[in-house]
Amino acid sequence: MKIIILGAGQGGGTLAEHLANEQNDITVVDTDSGKLRALQDRLDIGTVTGGASHPNTLYKAGAEDADMLIAVTNSDEINMMACQVAHSLFNTPTKISRVRSPNYLAHQDQLFNRDHVPVDVIIGPEQLVTKNIRQLIANPGALQVLDFAEGKVQLVAVRAYHGGPIVGQELQEIRNHMPKVDTRVAAIFRQDRAIMPEGTTVVEADDEVFFIAARENIRAVMAEMRKVDKPYKRVMIAGGGNIGATLALSIEDQYQVKVIEQSYDRCKVLSERLKHTIVLNGSASEPQLLYQENIEATDVFCALTNNDESNIMMSMLAKRMGAKKVITLITNAAYAELVGDEIDIAISPQQITIGSLLTHVRRGDISNVHSLRRGAAEAIEVTAHGDAYSSKVVGRRLDEIPLPEGVTIGAIVRGEEVLIAHGHMVVETDDHVILFLVDRRKISAIEKLFAVGFGFF
Repeated sequence: MKIIILGAGQGGGTLAEHLANEQNDITVVDTDSGKLRALQDRLDIGTVTGGASHPNTLYKAGAEDADMLIAVTNSDEINMMACQVAHSLFNTPTKISRVRSPNYLAHQDQLFNRDHVPVDVIIGPEQLVTKNIRQLIANPGALQVLDFAEGKVQLVAVRAYHGGPIVGQELQEIRNHMPKVDTRVAAIFRQDRAIMPEGTTVVEADDEVFFIAARENIRAVMAEMRKVDKPYKRVMIAGGGNIGATLALSIEDQYQVKVIEQSYDRCKVLSERLKHTIVLNGSASEPQLLYQENIEATDVFCALTNNDESNIMMSMLAKRMGAKKVITLITNAAYAELVGDEIDIAISPQQITIGSLLTHVRRGDISNVHSLRRGAAEAIEVTAHGDAYSSKVVGRRLDEIPLPEGVTIGAIVRGEEVLIAHGHMVVETDDHVILFLVDRRKISAIEKLFAVGFGFF
């Protein structure tokens, strides 16, 4: 696929890295030639220096025969204008734009269509990150919570703790512990090494366990791995920007929420917009303020400013002062690698956004892609098409499907029914199949596996 990426920042650069490694023809456009040089030194891609929305720049980037344009510059307006130019002058088939401003997103249906602003897919990073954090708050103890099949199925990552009922036992014992609950462990990461789970695999303390289950069974399965945390009640948010404000607005009816924001003018805006949230003017890096606001009674502290260093320092301070759980927004991948025990969960906007973008880039009928473990692993939801003569998966038992090494099928969603994967199950046409890849480089093999072609008998 020939793809033009507009913007060589962290989002565009990470996306280029993902797509270039999958044998796509990638060209990255940016006004900063230094950023482009750095990308070209380590990736097999083309680059063009220039304004992302300028017709001559897009022409040089190959817009005439591009399959897709992905606009992820720092400017909503440039992204939207670039999609308009690509549509009007080059008839680019698929145009994806990152849009951050809530003012545009509030009128998404009226603005973004072929008759007005011709954007085929809108990616709103703030909304995606907010949803991710909201899922973590709703599932105490989870490291990641990912939705599939419109929320019917969830993939959850937890840290196995000493004393968990299944810790120290084989995975097949889960069925004895919970005879009425069906679940499947998709992967285990032990000291950063992937272990493909079998019935005889023994769960050890500190393992990072990814399991899949119907939404209503998630809490029961988590209780097998670790002591279940009590439901959270009190949430403190540091940073009243787009992400902090959107998160507060989405959870203030269910939790006691406080937002700490340095800008007095922004505090006034927040206090008018938020009905049940306490808005505080100040800095969450001030111990006295945290003490006055009972940080030791806070269930979740979320550091969501646009400064990585501030987020890390505020999180460490909040944790040391008694916050039970700390969630930290970190855009720099190098910082995320360095985070220690004092930060419970590091949220990467790039990884969350890239998962959403890859859903539209992957070949085949793929409705969900989630990037995991800093991009090394992936979980995908793909729809099976064809019949036993034209498909390698339809009409076959799961244990007959030739999956690449490091790939497991976690569940099948058939209409409204959730079927946790077992070897005897047979894939039917239009089934939504949820797969876990410990190595995302196997994605091309999965795309070929689910492709519909000639007969195989």
